[in-house]
Amino acid sequence: MTRNEVFEKLNEVFQDVFDDEDIIVDDKTTAKDVSGWDSLMHITLISEVEDAFDIHFEMKDVTKMQNVGEMADKILGLI
Repeated sequence: MTRNEVFEKLNEVFQDVFDDEDIIVDDKTTAKDVSGWDSLMHITLISEVEDAFDIHFEMKDVTKMQNVGEMADKILGLI
């Protein structure tokens, strides 16, 4: 899977989780950029990303991710 394919799938997950078809994430997207992305939604988002990519993040990795680009990098390392 390429980085672009990861972002295509991430966009789908974000749109579903936040119920907003207009969300487009990129490397620099953070919780501040997405309306409703709070700590509770973060848990839901991580779970949905794990399901979508059939992966499991370690808690230490989840807490270190600063933006969606870092999430994409971690996904690429796990698939």
